[in-house]
Amino acid sequence: MLMSSSAATTPEGPGSVSGVPHLPEGFTGTFTSRYVDTGDLRQHVVTGGDGPPLLLVHGWPQTWYAWRLVMPALARDFSVVAPDQRGTGLSGRPEGGYDTGTLAADLVALMDALGHRRFAVAGHDTGMWIGYALAADHPGRIDRLAVAETPLPGVSPSPPLFASAHLNNALWHFAFNRLAEVNDQLATGREEIYFGWQFATKAARKLPEYAVRYYVDTLTDPEALHASFAIYRALDATIAQNQRRKERRLTLPILAIGGQYSLGEQIADTMKLAADDVQALVVPGCAHWVAEETPEETLAALTAFLAPYRG
Repeated sequence: MLMSSSAATTPEGPGSVSGVPHLPEGFTGTFTSRYVDTGDLRQHVVTGGDGPPLLLVHGWPQTWYAWRLVMPALARDFSVVAPDQRGTGLSGRPEGGYDTGTLAADLVALMDALGHRRFAVAGHDTGMWIGYALAADHPGRIDRLAVAETPLPGVSPSPPLFASAHLNNALWHFAFNRLAEVNDQLATGREEIYFGWQFATKAARKLPEYAVRYYVDTLTDPEALHASFAIYRALDATIAQNQRRKERRLTLPILAIGGQYSLGEQIADTMKLAADDVQALVVPGCAHWVAEETPEETLAALTAFLAPYRG
């Protein structure tokens, strides 16, 4: 297994396996935090389990912790890899490199360092953007792809500026997050208002207060707050990349997951614009945060979808 010397350093404190709140029973007996140096980026990753590798890619404004409720059961069948992306959690925060091509390359380098040549991927929210880039840019590496709960820039039709109030409430953060500086200025000292609103209004089943507090606390550092917007600030580059990517349709199996009270069938409709083998799933009673609102249903869906890969 290839690994740099910095990978042996054990992360501690907030954000690490030893420092996050309310993990499922037995979690720390299966999973450990580590740092992996992949060249220009030190990545924090949580790993555990046995079986073929499964990469879990979190969304915004979250960390690896978003997958905590499904990780123990997945670890019975898979070697689970749950990183903090560039700019998030305990991973490095370089100034640039937040287009999805670079973010996908980060994760390929991580999987190389962990000794995983071919792997399956599940990505939620902005993790869906990165999952699409992984499958399109590194087709020989990805066996199956599950994605959930976001439009896909450069692939999905862009909504009008004067959308309905419902659509505006769901998507206005795209434009806000892309701003160069004023979003940092407006959110500083008001992180609980801004990010708390995101978690509250996009949930059909309220997330636990401890989880929301944890996510908000990770964003009170000015550098962390600035980096949290970076994937949105890089959307011009990502959109251009996706417009090129969709010229070559994906052929691998894809599971497209939408919440009943959020995007629903739209996730499958989006992926069908770019891929040939798409299975649709709408999770009942769920809105945006599928792995936290409905972990049992999410786990069942992933287990069934990944069964051929596991075999």
